[in-house]
Amino acid sequence: MTASAEIFRSAFRAHPTGVAVITALTAEGQVGITASSVSSLALDPLAISFSLQRQSGSAGKLLKAESFLVHLLADEHAELAKAFATTGDPRFVPEQGWEELPSGEPYLRTAPFALRVKPVGTVKVGEATLVAAEVLEVLEGPKGSPLVYQDRTFLSLTGAKPPVAR
Repeated sequence: MTASAEIFRSAFRAHPTGVAVITALTAEGQVGITASSVSSLALDPLAISFSLQRQSGSAGKLLKAESFLVHLLADEHAELAKAFATTGDPRFVPEQGWEELPSGEPYLRTAPFALRVKPVGTVKVGEATLVAAEVLEVLEGPKGSPLVYQDRTFLSLTGAKPPVAR
């Protein structure tokens, strides 16, 4: 079987991933996007990676930021994740609970974790850009059930069976 864009998309639609909202303060103001590609990268130095599918719009603005916050979301943030994934939906409105860190990034205090990071490298692959970022600070918020994305749907793990021990 050969690889095609259609089967590749099908494979990753079936693969559940965690959901994050990445925010920054840029010269053009606050910016944010929803991402399901966030992954740990290294422990020394602490680093993460994620990909952006464009170099324009919110993603392009993020690529110009000196630092950003990667909010690892709980299931209670599904509507927020949808808003930051949809062009034109309201972002950074008071009802969403945003604050501002002394460094300027928009901060969602209700996220279980927010990682303050600075980009250390990018690699362009087709229309996407892979970003590697060093973790400067980890902010811990209230615990919650993770928000997961699968087959174009935000899902909760609340009530899911615990994993089988190895």
